[in-house]
Amino acid sequence: AGLHEAVAGADLVVLATPMAALRSMLQQLRACAAPVVWLCKGFEPAHAATDTAPPASTGLMAHEVQAQVAPAVRCGVLSGPSFAQEVAAGRPTALVAASESAAVRQALVAAFHGPTMRVYANDDVPGVEVGGAVKNVLAIATGLCDGLALGLNARAALITRGLAEMTRL
Repeated sequence: AGLHEAVAGADLVVLATPMAALRSMLQQLRACAAPVVWLCKGFEPAHAATDTAPPASTGLMAHEVQAQVAPAVRCGVLSGPSFAQEVAAGRPTALVAASESAAVRQALVAAFHGPTMRVYANDDVPGVEVGGAVKNVLAIATGLCDGLALGLNARAALITRGLAEMTRL
């Protein structure tokens, strides 16, 4: 049985794949009746031309991939500053559930909001995806700052300037 058959009858389908696998997953789910949401962040790697997409020299965001391969699917994204191990350990986490569909946003909030996980609804899918991708750049730079033992002043300056640049973007 294929992926579409495996999720038949589901109320919500959550794709926890790397960005490179999103296109093929959405192709398999293009007739899915349940809302489909993804957790991946970033941009799709360049790919060769297929019957569903022209060749990409620059990566697409997840919602752009979805628009190409599964435009009829009710979809959304669950994103935010989080680490899977800490979520699994029940540590406090805040995420954003974004979708153009209020019903999809509410399904995500209902499924994931709880005592240790705060889920905020938003209708700006591209904004949430860009924020998730850009946030990763700042997180990596902060990790480098810590690894180089540059101190808390340098870390605070990096985060402050990084947030200012993210706001401008």
